[in-house]
Amino acid sequence: MTGNALNLTLDSNPKNIAEVEPFVTQALRQFDIREDLFGNMLITLTEAVSNAIIHGNCARPNKHVYISTQCSAGKIHFLIRDEGNGFDPNALPDPTAPENICVLGGRGVFLMRNLCDTVVFSDGGRTVELSFCLS
Repeated sequence: MTGNALNLTLDSNPKNIAEVEPFVTQALRQFDIREDLFGNMLITLTEAVSNAIIHGNCARPNKHVYISTQCSAGKIHFLIRDEGNGFDPNALPDPTAPENICVLGGRGVFLMRNLCDTVVFSDGGRTVELSFCLS
């Protein structure tokens, strides 16, 4: 669980969401993280990056998504930041409400909150930190 922070900058093209998996794989190797965390990390980071590209930056390739990760104090932290207008994560509809069950989309933040140990939004919703306990 030692090593330097990892960073990745993506143009806001939806095809770049595919870069998340190699980034998570690299983080697991560099920080010597147990493989059973891979699935939750991949799902939540993919959701965060997808939201940043599609909703935050409106898929404008001239805007970027910045991803960084580091390990400290028995946790791994992923920070995802976009250049969009932000949003209020507490104002999102509940995807488990009966009226939303059949609605396509709208589950990314829900998944992040349920699969990470800690999720913190900041900078008006333009930045999200996803943290996982390593023990």
